[in-house]
Amino acid sequence: MDELDSTLVALLNERASCAKEIGQLKETVGMEVYQPDREIEVLRHVRARNGGPLEAKAITRLFERIIDEARRLERSTE
Repeated sequence: MDELDSTLVALLNERASCAKEIGQLKETVGMEVYQPDREIEVLRHVRARNGGPLEAKAITRLFERIIDEARRLERSTE
């Protein structure tokens, strides 16, 4: 379990680094950080990839938090 947790932390930090880069790009081209259509697409994608045992609602809740943190990082470039 510890090894899985370590892998999750590494992957979440990799995703966070990408979010920071995306935030910088959005700022450069004048895009809004909040992209509700994209967030819906991400949630749809992860639910479709979910093979369980977590329910779709659980995956949605987890990714809503991940997206919230990514959005916070994107804004931190401002």
